[in-house]
Amino acid sequence: MTKIATMIAFTSCCGQPVQTPAESLIERLDRHVNQKEILFGHQDTYLYGHSWKADKDATEFVRSDIHDVCGRYPALYGMDLGGIELDSPVNIDDNDFNHMRTSAISHHRRGGIISFSWHMRNPLTGGDTWDNKSTEVVESILPGGEKHEMFMGWLCKAADYLDSFRTDDGKRIPIIFRPWHEHTRDWFWWGQNLCTTEQYVALWKVTYDYMSGERGLDNLVWSYSPDAGGLTDDNFGERYPGDDIVDMVGIDFYQFGTNEDYVERLRHCLSLTEAFAKEHGRLMAVTEAGCEGVKYEKWWTEVLYPAIKDFPVSYVLLWRNACNEDMQHHFYAPYPGHESAEDFKAFASNEQMSFIE
Repeated sequence: MTKIATMIAFTSCCGQPVQTPAESLIERLDRHVNQKEILFGHQDTYLYGHSWKADKDATEFVRSDIHDVCGRYPALYGMDLGGIELDSPVNIDDNDFNHMRTSAISHHRRGGIISFSWHMRNPLTGGDTWDNKSTEVVESILPGGEKHEMFMGWLCKAADYLDSFRTDDGKRIPIIFRPWHEHTRDWFWWGQNLCTTEQYVALWKVTYDYMSGERGLDNLVWSYSPDAGGLTDDNFGERYPGDDIVDMVGIDFYQFGTNEDYVERLRHCLSLTEAFAKEHGRLMAVTEAGCEGVKYEKWWTEVLYPAIKDFPVSYVLLWRNACNEDMQHHFYAPYPGHESAEDFKAFASNEQMSFIE
């Protein structure tokens, strides 16, 4: 039973249940799970593809490598907030923040779902997200720390932006928010060996209390997602912030070895995720996944699908298709002419996989 089953329903003057945007999205995801449907997601899908990028003056966002291949759009559209904290007009992947909002609102109108991660700059050193040389960063941004006030200002900028995702009638659009991800490894400054368990949980709580509490962002579905590498029963929930501030749990898992190894390991990690999700009454997802370059022509039907099909996964998000000339190898979804494109069409036609028109 997921969180939606125990959710408190408020009543309007007409006697009808009133849900927040976040609650509405949780209920929708729960419904997909009960129908054994897995939403397919792709990072930055409308902003660029393997050999193209949206025009700098674009106002319409209708192109996607996924749509070019199978004629439908990903049900889930992933993006990243990195750069919002610095008032940059573009994020860490050179995506215009206004384009991101416009394309996301268009995606919502189509019936799609939006997700955000945040590769935040290092607030203590001024370095990037991967500047992991100091074990004092998280401590410095918690209450009483030397960078706490600056960090709260960064949260304010992100809250302003996420609050601007609105429908034509002014209602907030629901967003899956996935901060402080892959914390079970140490490549980000908030990682496993760079702060204590207590500091990591406090970081989550400060973020939640400001965004959902002080700012009242009732459109955020909070997602906890460790990296799957080295995942065990013990460390999956070691830094879990708590059922009161987490709505769903997931794993980030990329393929680096053989197809067989990936299927086996992903299924193992999903079994751990499923057990934890059931214990805590949360939804579950594959919050990031993929094989860089999609090196096997039947990767979709013979690797990814067999790995996820037997689990109550609400969605699976594939990473981005970089458009830079020097990163032509950096793609995780098919594009027209790629050797896995035909297999992806078969994958997309599977009734268990959910896309939007």
